[in-house]
Amino acid sequence: MNNYVIGIDEAGRGALAGPVVAAAVIFSKEQDISTFKDSKKLTHTQRENIYEHIISESLAIGIGVVHHDVIDRINILQATFVAMKKAVLGTGLSSRIILIDGNKIIPGFDNKQKSIIKGDDKVPLISAASIVAKVIRDRIMCGYGKVYCEYGFAQHKGYGTKLHYSNISRVGLSKIHRRSFNTSEQLSLF
Repeated sequence: MNNYVIGIDEAGRGALAGPVVAAAVIFSKEQDISTFKDSKKLTHTQRENIYEHIISESLAIGIGVVHHDVIDRINILQATFVAMKKAVLGTGLSSRIILIDGNKIIPGFDNKQKSIIKGDDKVPLISAASIVAKVIRDRIMCGYGKVYCEYGFAQHKGYGTKLHYSNISRVGLSKIHRRSFNTSEQLSLF
């Protein structure tokens, strides 16, 4: 069985609401990797277009989603590790090495790992994972925006924007807000 290089990144770690989503990507040999960069440096349309190419051209993709209630129970860092493990396992393939954006590796995971600070900007495989995680999470948050219309999740995706804090002040927290995040302290800044 082949062992593959897997790139992994997450989206939603710093949000006030919704899940943290991790994506693991394994490139195919013929894949064009010239357009990949950090998902935060792309427009929504660019991310969506590149996402479609990643989905259709990659050898394997795994997604890990950990929701707000688990984040509140185990904390955001541990929830991120759980999402990353789910994503790696979701590829269904064995890894030679896992390249992870950031400065931490997944604890208690037997796979060989390397953390790369700003990896989503330096390593195309991690950039691809960044794009996939961001698109999946954005879609989840847009879905929540239809359920919790008063928060504007489609605009800010659950992150701490002025609009989001204003809406929290006006209507309180929704069911998908992370209770372990001190939003009242943040609200005092606005």
